[in-house]
Amino acid sequence: MSTARDLVITALDVPSRRSLQQGELSLALAGAELIDLLAVQAVGLDGEDIVPGYRPAMDDRLLDEAAASLVRQAPYETVEEWLWRRGRGLYSAYLAELEADGQIARQRGRWMLGRAGQVVPVDSPERLRAADRWASGEPTLITLATAVGIGGGESKENETSERNGENGGNGGNEESPRVGGDAGDDPVVTVLAVVSDALRELEAVRQRRAIEDAAFDNVWRGGI
Repeated sequence: MSTARDLVITALDVPSRRSLQQGELSLALAGAELIDLLAVQAVGLDGEDIVPGYRPAMDDRLLDEAAASLVRQAPYETVEEWLWRRGRGLYSAYLAELEADGQIARQRGRWMLGRAGQVVPVDSPERLRAADRWASGEPTLITLATAVGIGGGESKENETSERNGENGGNGGNEESPRVGGDAGDDPVVTVLAVVSDALRELEAVRQRRAIEDAAFDNVWRGGI
């Protein structure tokens, strides 16, 4: 199971409540890769430090590349450092990989984001898997997707909370969603929380730049 590939397909397949940004998607994809590496015990977390484990054989080239790029000697990378380093250009890399695998089709020769854009998933088992994870409210995919603006936002999150409550879960309180039911839950929640923080930081940087650019324009126009 590749959460990163499922996230890209979901981004192309599911309507978004706002314009999707490649930088945000790339950060979320780096988080998705780390969660998948946790699942196969290729890494563990010591607090927020990424401690490498063994190197499993993986049939996903980009995930194998992610495992190969781990810092394997102390001081280890933190989750935040991993997101910013590994996330650089990662959305474009996944688009190219999915196209090479025949999982998506380009139209009119230009990448665009969102359901109405130029890139669409083809009918395939991989697309069905991503759709099933989304429709079932699988917490990891839902949390990463809604964080970058995919889907209906609160309504989808509320559906997940209600489902957890019906199954004897947290009853819809405001705790971060937990994935699965074993001892690997806490590292996953840590990664999701750091992804959320990184996305907020990226948005804050964009807002500061927008303000600075506006002020610079006013200087040239004699506004101040």
